[in-house]
Amino acid sequence: MRKTIYLICLFLGLPLLLSAQDKEWQPKTERILSIFAADVNAEKPLPEYPRPQMKRENWVNLNGLWDYAITSKGTEAPSTFDGKILVPFAVESALSGVGKSVGKDQELWYKTTFEVDRAMRRGSLLLHFGAVDWEAEVFLNGTSVGVHHGGYDPFSFEVKEHLTSGRSQELMVRVWDPTDDGPQPRGKQVNEPRGIWYTPVTGIWQTVWLEPVAANHISELKNTPDFDSNAIKVTAKVNGQGSNLGLKVVAKDNGQVVSEGEGKPGEEITLTFAQPKHWSPDNPFLYDIEVSLVEGRRTVDKVDTYSALRKISMEADAEGTQRMLLNGEFLFQYGPLDQGWWPDGLYTAPTDEALLFDILKTKEMGFNMIRKHVKVEPARWYYHCDKEGMLVWQDMPSGDMGNTWETRPGVYGRGSEKDRTPDSEEIFRREWKAIMDANYNFPSIVVWVPFNEAWGQFKTEEIVEWTQAHDPTRLVNSASGGNFTTAGEIMDLHNYPDPVMPDPRIWGQHQILVLGEYGGLGLPVEGHTWQEKDNWGYQSFEDKEALAKRYEKLIDDLVPFIDKGLSAAVYTQTTDVEVEVNGLMTYDREVIKLDPTFLKNLHDKLYRETIQR
Repeated sequence: MRKTIYLICLFLGLPLLLSAQDKEWQPKTERILSIFAADVNAEKPLPEYPRPQMKRENWVNLNGLWDYAITSKGTEAPSTFDGKILVPFAVESALSGVGKSVGKDQELWYKTTFEVDRAMRRGSLLLHFGAVDWEAEVFLNGTSVGVHHGGYDPFSFEVKEHLTSGRSQELMVRVWDPTDDGPQPRGKQVNEPRGIWYTPVTGIWQTVWLEPVAANHISELKNTPDFDSNAIKVTAKVNGQGSNLGLKVVAKDNGQVVSEGEGKPGEEITLTFAQPKHWSPDNPFLYDIEVSLVEGRRTVDKVDTYSALRKISMEADAEGTQRMLLNGEFLFQYGPLDQGWWPDGLYTAPTDEALLFDILKTKEMGFNMIRKHVKVEPARWYYHCDKEGMLVWQDMPSGDMGNTWETRPGVYGRGSEKDRTPDSEEIFRREWKAIMDANYNFPSIVVWVPFNEAWGQFKTEEIVEWTQAHDPTRLVNSASGGNFTTAGEIMDLHNYPDPVMPDPRIWGQHQILVLGEYGGLGLPVEGHTWQEKDNWGYQSFEDKEALAKRYEKLIDDLVPFIDKGLSAAVYTQTTDVEVEVNGLMTYDREVIKLDPTFLKNLHDKLYRETIQR
């Protein structure tokens, strides 16, 4: 009912019916909004538990309306504020209720208050941020508790010692984000959006939350599938001290205990399965796992997590061409390039239902993989991929661009590598490690992609070898469509609009052959575009029928490449994004441009070819 009223009011130009807190917040409506915008509750935006891989029952969500101010860079904390902002939506977004830009010469300040009861003071109190772009300094009751650099990884601070004696506590956050005026990873954000480059995202864009824990508590989990041994290895780090601290780990299948193990903090505890169940797109089975920290006979902390038995690997076929295998078998991987942007929330989906929507539609269309393009999603997105059985290729967000790149048949991406400053290198390495560590436990992620199309690409072999060593459980696509080397397991060519493949005689003996981007068929749908005219696609069409006919030709042309050695392909793209109209769906998610059943039937040809092999 609320969505219906909201849309009618927008259409007729009538004032919205708002709750008391909504009166302080309205989304900006200069551009289109997604079909989920009306479901945003300003009192409790994104209320779901934000960290499904390490879940505790006791937590407090701090999302909601905060005060904000935009000040000159380097000035003291403001005493007065410009208005209200809805956290966790970036200040430039419509759903923030602000819709203002913040450049390299300014800083964004936030302020809110929260209450702490006596029970929350007994052990430690952790203040968590899902993600803040880019530099964030956190103040509690006027004291700086820490600074974090990185726009795509979660971070937290222990804040108990900074609490005041009363219940009410004041939280402030200072943010600085130079967007494309700095060397930091920023993906497709630019200060002057155009073409394939989009609106900046500044500030808090994922959930902020409090978590009271025991003084001795589990601080980190690492779940590693050992497919060949029918085992999952669990390692838990602990914050605290005590000679008699131990860990108990229990794995369950639909509530029934199927494996158990014990050990010490920091030790690898192996769970073996007598009747193993494997995870795949067709059967995304997940084991529920409980990890308990015990002190003597007393349980002092417990977290819920999950994992899966699955393996991604490379192996040559009968012709000697390297293939990408899932659980020891060749499965052609086909998915869309997924930018993960929203017309109203930019980096942030309006609701958890919206976050899941794109994944469900992608699966309904017959894709089995998503390439998450130069952006990292909140943990719940990967959780949904785990649950729904969607393979994920995860890009590192690009930054510090400026080097040259060229690719065409016979050239294969010859160009220069970026000569980065030591500071730029350090930023990249630190944030790439943080992204991989934060998302290590999600079984859906099977490929890491450090570089895209030479955007800021540097020291490729060194970065790829470090990535492989840091996470040997996944494949590394060294430079998707970029300046190619023999480093990494994957050789990835881009071509628009028609499919092509790397020459198996040159590359196939040593690397998996992949078409990392192609397609880009555009169809602007009136009333559902970011702007009324001058929208853009690699190849544009006037109606759905012409679009469908051209897409069918792309699939028919793609099928023969599988027999020649192609292991995967990525179609551009899931949705329209700003002036790009290459999406299978419109930016607002209201119009599905090609019938999902039609697409699924087409895509089945790709998997039938896989079965025949």
